[in-house]
Amino acid sequence: MTLPVIRMRPRDIGEKHRASTPLELLFDLTFVAAVQAVVTQLSHGIEGDHVVEALPNFFMVFFAIWWAWLTFTWFASAYDTDDVPYRLLTMLQMGGVLVLAAGVPAAFADGDFLLITVGYFIMRVALIAQWLRAAAQDPEGRATALRYAAGIGFVQATWIARLFIAAELPLAGRIGTFAFLAACELAVPLWAERRGYIRWHPHHIAERYGLFTIILLGESVLAATVGVQAIITAGDASGEFVLLAASGLALLFGIWWIYYLEPAGDGLERRRQRSFVWGFGHYFVFAALAALGAGLEVAVQSLSHHAEIDGTTVAYSVAVPVAAFLVAMLVLYRPLLGADTVIRPATILVGAAAVLIIPLLASVLSFGVTVLLITLVVAAMIAVTVLQQRSRALTGRNAS
Repeated sequence: MTLPVIRMRPRDIGEKHRASTPLELLFDLTFVAAVQAVVTQLSHGIEGDHVVEALPNFFMVFFAIWWAWLTFTWFASAYDTDDVPYRLLTMLQMGGVLVLAAGVPAAFADGDFLLITVGYFIMRVALIAQWLRAAAQDPEGRATALRYAAGIGFVQATWIARLFIAAELPLAGRIGTFAFLAACELAVPLWAERRGYIRWHPHHIAERYGLFTIILLGESVLAATVGVQAIITAGDASGEFVLLAASGLALLFGIWWIYYLEPAGDGLERRRQRSFVWGFGHYFVFAALAALGAGLEVAVQSLSHHAEIDGTTVAYSVAVPVAAFLVAMLVLYRPLLGADTVIRPATILVGAAAVLIIPLLASVLSFGVTVLLITLVVAAMIAVTVLQQRSRALTGRNAS
């Protein structure tokens, strides 16, 4: 049982069996609503053949969701006291996530980021308070904590200023200012931790990223389920529908399997200096998984003839996120693990290329068969990797 208030000190980076706390798991649940909102809006954009208009909003809104989750996660890995002030500030951040989620439809429909900015502001104010508390109670980390608080506060002020001018800017201007401020957000940790003080736990971070991956895969299941319910309600269920549903589920299972093949915790423990690239680069892994959920929903909706796009576009709405996920895994884990990567680069590159070729056959294949072929490619990659692992293990035992 924790005390009402305890001194905020950095957690031990060598702590055994460090795992996500119940509060962290509750915090993650608020992101389910935000991710669901952005997946739904992207699927609507694809279904209405407005992908070009929907994608910029998707990448911008998803960045706000992902960055808010990331900054809380890394702070908690270093300074989770789990006392009353910490819990209350975490609850405030959770409230900000829900406000942000409420603003997603307006952002996609009208480019109105008011509620998203307000929700983001609530989360950032709570995080600044956490860093100021760390600065006051951890003398060794005071300078770093103060840089974090100052950097977050400055960038947040510029986000608010952007809100007042964004409506007057053309789309390219809105995207450009967003990209600039997103780069400023990424620069804050690099500046604050230039001397490398913050004591995050490598295996805890790896677990937290894995749990967010599961949340995103869960959103894919939910998105596909919504489409399945619509088809069943309309009485359009068929063998093709069953094939698509089964293939989609197997595909998500294969994506989960591939993600957890790589020992992220061991890599972060051995190469802490690579953590920024690995942690920031996960934006592309997570965005691909969110987009996959939208693609699967579009594929299911296409069976009920509710989508207004051709089969090739539907197929690519599934294939592109899968290929992007595979390539992002290679780019992030090869520098982190080196030769110790479980999935060989050739396996990933061949698999990603095959996934991108399959939609070219969509004009002569059904949606279910197309998704099945993509799933079989992912399954083949897993089979090859597992066999290679077994071969290396046998070689190691014979050598010893």
